[in-house]
Amino acid sequence: MGGSELTNVRSPRVKAARRLTKRAFREQDRKFLAEGPQAVREALKLDGVTLELFSTAEAELRHPELITEATLKGVPLHRASGEVMSELSQTVTPQGLVAVCRLVHVPLEEALTGQPRLVALLAQVRDPGNAGTVMRAADAAGADAVVLTDASVDPYNGKCVRASAGSLFHLPVTIGAPVGAAVRQLRERGLRVLAADGAGKHTLDDVDLSGPTAWIFGNEAWGLPEEILAEADDVVRVPIYGQAESLNLASAAAVCLYSSARAQRVS
Repeated sequence: MGGSELTNVRSPRVKAARRLTKRAFREQDRKFLAEGPQAVREALKLDGVTLELFSTAEAELRHPELITEATLKGVPLHRASGEVMSELSQTVTPQGLVAVCRLVHVPLEEALTGQPRLVALLAQVRDPGNAGTVMRAADAAGADAVVLTDASVDPYNGKCVRASAGSLFHLPVTIGAPVGAAVRQLRERGLRVLAADGAGKHTLDDVDLSGPTAWIFGNEAWGLPEEILAEADDVVRVPIYGQAESLNLASAAAVCLYSSARAQRVS
């Protein structure tokens, strides 16, 4: 990558990118940061999503294929000093690659086009690491969409983007819908709505998961409130065979999503 190296952390270009670490500015500018080679690689696969790419000289040597891909797609490239990269990075040890991307979420109606068979709905999930990990599990299980309802974490939070390991760019993600409205649309599309909760009457072993299913996953600390549980067709718990008190949100979500995926594939 030719050209001079960006060294001034107060330069307009760096400041414009740095502001995207704040949710209000992400929403205002309709952009977010994708950090690290995995996120950048997946972002580059989608035409028109990557708007510019910052890279250290060391990262260029480690990931020449990404620099080549960005160049072929006409993405503006900026070589950045270590100090500038630290300013843009949201990790303790920057990996030397940060892409500025346009927001990729879609309206709920668009996310549910076709005949969806598996959807993950996150209700009031606040932890970005958990949200990103659920997104990754949903992607791996072959889900058709991920819905983050109102009062849930911003999927463009840096920690959430990293935890998704590129899955944010793989499947339709929708944000901001009230739980009740989302559930109604899921039912209209023919999906059975199940709430995952430790107090559920039935376990995964008891329910038929072979049909189109939407799973509701709740907040890490207090789970799903009664009014959201009441929206579901059934409340289901993950059986605990050992002595652990419970599973964390991301683990329970992965188990539920894979149980549905397997049932649908063998039915």
